[in-house]
Amino acid sequence: MNITQEFDTIAAISTPLGMGGVGVIRISGDKAFDVIKKIYSKQNFTHNMISHGWIGVNSEDGFQKIDEVLVLPFFAPHSYTGENVVEIHCHGGVNIVKKILSLCLEAGCRPAEKGEFTKRAFLNKKMDLSQAEAVADLIHSKTQDFVSVSAKNLSGVLANKIREMRQSIMDVLSRIVAGIDFPEDVAEPEYSYIIEELNKSIYEIDSILKSASTSNVMRQGVSVAIVGRPNVGKSSLFNTLLNLDRAIVTDIAGTTRDVLRETLDFGIPVTLIDTAGIREGDSVSKVEEIGIEYSKQSLDEADLVLFLYDASQGITLDDETIWELAKTKNNVRIANKCDLVSERTSDAYYISTKTREGIDEIRDLIKSKVCDVNPDSLEFATNTRQQECLRQAKNSLTIALEAAQREELQDLISIDIKSALMALDELTGEVVTDEVLNNIFDNFCIGK
Repeated sequence: MNITQEFDTIAAISTPLGMGGVGVIRISGDKAFDVIKKIYSKQNFTHNMISHGWIGVNSEDGFQKIDEVLVLPFFAPHSYTGENVVEIHCHGGVNIVKKILSLCLEAGCRPAEKGEFTKRAFLNKKMDLSQAEAVADLIHSKTQDFVSVSAKNLSGVLANKIREMRQSIMDVLSRIVAGIDFPEDVAEPEYSYIIEELNKSIYEIDSILKSASTSNVMRQGVSVAIVGRPNVGKSSLFNTLLNLDRAIVTDIAGTTRDVLRETLDFGIPVTLIDTAGIREGDSVSKVEEIGIEYSKQSLDEADLVLFLYDASQGITLDDETIWELAKTKNNVRIANKCDLVSERTSDAYYISTKTREGIDEIRDLIKSKVCDVNPDSLEFATNTRQQECLRQAKNSLTIALEAAQREELQDLISIDIKSALMALDELTGEVVTDEVLNNIFDNFCIGK
């Protein structure tokens, strides 16, 4: 995007396309009110006051109505983007929202790019970069717990914490610089003071990084693969855990030819994977063979493997071959069709997808093996970019601390303290490159 485009008036559909009660088209930019006046039945607006009227087209025959709408006007800088913003709330049919967007573009807007509304909010100082990333987290969140954590970041919890740390580090740097620049008027700070303050800042960074792995798991989730030979009940278990008929279930071997994935909310997103039955032989078709290779790949990459066999038949040679692949992984050994057997061994969990016996126990096992995180203890949800910025800041502060402990020249110590501040500024977006911004906002949807 060039510098001219950054000041264009933009428009986009801000609600998912489809049949619905309401669709929203958002306009932002200096000419937002000029645009809406060309296509709206009313011409006067009051900030933050809903206006009711019609969207239409002016023609020789007068104003041709297209849809009855509500219009929400926001005058700069009191808007999401910090610019003039108009939201058009129309009926939610695909064709009507597309038609109204088309009228906005004809009236002087250009289509918004991915995340451009939030990018403008960041550039206009309506939020810092960590809050902008929290918007993306809210949009893409797969669990209720991560929604709550992301909302904390959007409210500025992480931004305020970084701001406090930065101020503490800046105070140390200011005293060092004052002592260097004005030696006759200001004494250099004691090394004990520098050591104490840097230790405090390093501790604060460590307290945030301590929850990095939990943040990553809550954001990215874990994968659980159901593996076994054909007809042991993998798809039935998949459907039962999901509480819906997602996979086709038959008594014909090789029904599942591809890998099916669905996400469960166990506090963290758990991607449940139904795989093709693993077997060998002349009866295996080329398509099924490809599915089997996908199954082996899913088994290898999964965070947890549910190895399933038929309890009524016992462990066969084919089962043993698959178990050799699964036993080195984090796994649960499950015997299905337990309603057909009277004797049970202690080396497996017995279930019946038909009667649902043991299903709740399997759910609890999955949670204990891959969901051992406590969302309530997570004060800050950081992403990998933010974590790297914090690690860079900690590394610079550690170098400065070691230099202070050796009582080296404070002028040299200040260099590493400045590097730490730069890393924190990159986290909040005070110092950031176009490449970083593009990488962040390309992950947004159009209209946000």
